[in-house]
Amino acid sequence: MTLPREMACIEIGKPGSAEVLTATHRPVPIPGDNEVLIRVRAAGVNRPDVLQRQGRYPPPRGASDIPGLEVAGEIVSVGRNEANWQVGQSVCALLNGGGYSEYAIAHETLCLPIPSPFNLIQAAAIPETFFTVWSNLFQQNTLQPGETLLVHGGSSGVGTTAIQLANMLDHRVFTTAGSDEKCAYCLQLGAESAINYREQDFVEEVKALTDGAGADVILDMVGGDYIGRNIHAAAFRARILSIAFLKGSRVEVDLMPVMLKQLVLTGSTLRARPVSEKAAIARSVLDKVWPLLENGAIAPVINETFPLAQAAKAHQLMESSEHIGKIVLTLD
Repeated sequence: MTLPREMACIEIGKPGSAEVLTATHRPVPIPGDNEVLIRVRAAGVNRPDVLQRQGRYPPPRGASDIPGLEVAGEIVSVGRNEANWQVGQSVCALLNGGGYSEYAIAHETLCLPIPSPFNLIQAAAIPETFFTVWSNLFQQNTLQPGETLLVHGGSSGVGTTAIQLANMLDHRVFTTAGSDEKCAYCLQLGAESAINYREQDFVEEVKALTDGAGADVILDMVGGDYIGRNIHAAAFRARILSIAFLKGSRVEVDLMPVMLKQLVLTGSTLRARPVSEKAAIARSVLDKVWPLLENGAIAPVINETFPLAQAAKAHQLMESSEHIGKIVLTLD
């Protein structure tokens, strides 16, 4: 297969608003050892892309400065020592960066087959959120059988994924969202209760739903004042997982309830983890989650798609928080 020398892509001209995303051309990258080159057909848009554009989340050393952490497409070239994938195979993949482009490099261990019910657009919406949710809640057995889960931002890509997975694994799921429409959608996905945080106090609601006990695990991407409120909404020996801080990470918190309740406050990122750790997540997701995707029990939620050249509009929608589920860039 003869590949072009250059590819269309989106780069960040300088830190700033969505308008700094610029369409340009760059050389097509060459896969290294144990890597593959993917002809990108669709790329997921995620909050870390927005943070990178704003200059608040730089790519790891050696990663592409082109945004984009997940793609789906066809393998068009393989590097040395690569025996697991062949040219012509369709995959979705988790990336360190480079997804907003016609061609992207992925490590072979972070590529997964396309689940049979889904097209490439749907597949591109899987890796980042499903890896994040599975690794934080289930791979490390954070959420134990019979325990309750509170998911903040239930209508987000991570939220819609967490609700579906926890529901399928027989957990009680409570969630927060910013409108009655979003709450209704979360209930359709399997949440037992969806709390409109603009009208209700989620601490009081969770306490009422659990007879005063609180939630066993809280998945938080909001931060800010939610950090203290999560502590009050948490059950004895609960785990509070922070994976983002939309309202900020610097707060004043009374830690006495943390000690008295014996709580665990922890956090994680996905992008900066070693390939070996992410490969372990990929194997676990393929083993445990892929069957649920294959049989249609769960599915990525797609809100809207945009052509690659309209990446700025995709970011504007992401920042508006008006979407439900995932936003995906498409390439012909």
